[in-house]
Amino acid sequence: MIKNKEKKVRRLSRFSLTTLIAVYFLILVGGIVRSTGSGMGCPDWPKCFGQWVPPTEVSQLPSDYKEIYSAQRQEKNKRFAKYLTAFGFEDTAKKILEDESIKEEADFNSFKTWTEYINRLIGVLIGLFIIGTFWYSIPFLKTNKTIFFTAMATLLLVIFQGWIGSIVVSTNLLPWMITIHMFIALIIVALLVFIVFKTKTHWHLEGKSLSKLLPFTVGICLILSLVQIAMGTQVREAIDQIAIAIGESNRSSWVKELGTTFIIHRSFSWVIIAAHAFLVYLLGKEHLRLASVKLLVSVIILSVITGVSLNYLGFPAIAQPMHLLLGTMAFGIQFLVFLQLISARYKFSEVRT
Repeated sequence: MIKNKEKKVRRLSRFSLTTLIAVYFLILVGGIVRSTGSGMGCPDWPKCFGQWVPPTEVSQLPSDYKEIYSAQRQEKNKRFAKYLTAFGFEDTAKKILEDESIKEEADFNSFKTWTEYINRLIGVLIGLFIIGTFWYSIPFLKTNKTIFFTAMATLLLVIFQGWIGSIVVSTNLLPWMITIHMFIALIIVALLVFIVFKTKTHWHLEGKSLSKLLPFTVGICLILSLVQIAMGTQVREAIDQIAIAIGESNRSSWVKELGTTFIIHRSFSWVIIAAHAFLVYLLGKEHLRLASVKLLVSVIILSVITGVSLNYLGFPAIAQPMHLLLGTMAFGIQFLVFLQLISARYKFSEVRT
């Protein structure tokens, strides 16, 4: 009986970790979609040009395909505007309906269409992984409700994320909708990290006497990372506009066109580095060596390197999605370190089935 219980814990632990890795892969693919300008490769959702398998040539589409899909997106936006109005965001709803740029339809591009379509296929696969994580959490309902309800919340949030994704498409990649989409992804990451942590009991630090300053410092690092990611999304929005204005072929000139937000975002990296250096210093004083912290420091360094390459090497396309991936990885590892450190002060319930 005990072996059977341990087997269920290991199964959920492994599956939730696999799901977490898969989510990070999807974030990387999503970054590639944005860096290649393929976000509107499919003008509708969940199908692509009204098909489950998208076309490869424009000749496979009706001559008035732009008008057709623009009208479809506008109808969806009208429904979305009603929701916004119901929650008191009347001005935002009005702007969406009156913004002519949202109604614009891009020319068909086979590469961009299939890039976005592959992104959606991977998204479906991630959805199946999330369902599997929830399924494996069901045995914990009676003995460890925290795990079960965290898995349920993850599933519900992924469903909501799918709907948000459809709105991102219908609003023609409206910047603030993309930002919301990004932050929901971070919440999903945090929930999965929590499930993995709960089932990896050997990662817990119960019984260790640690300074209260440690979890507080990690909490500050988490907040700083969120601020940095938020500024990064604003920089990304500016880049999108610059790319349209001066073209993909002039990547080396993009940096010159970026404004104050980019300068702050770039300089804020020093604050991130200083905060993590202080964290490493505190851990050294406590004689505590955590593999997760070593991984976090490595990810932060790589994130800074990719940021430098974007600044000085003319925004190489591969560096953009890698920079995004490393930023979100840092957030997930920070949250794991936070859970580890607070486990030293607050005993986590034993994982049983």
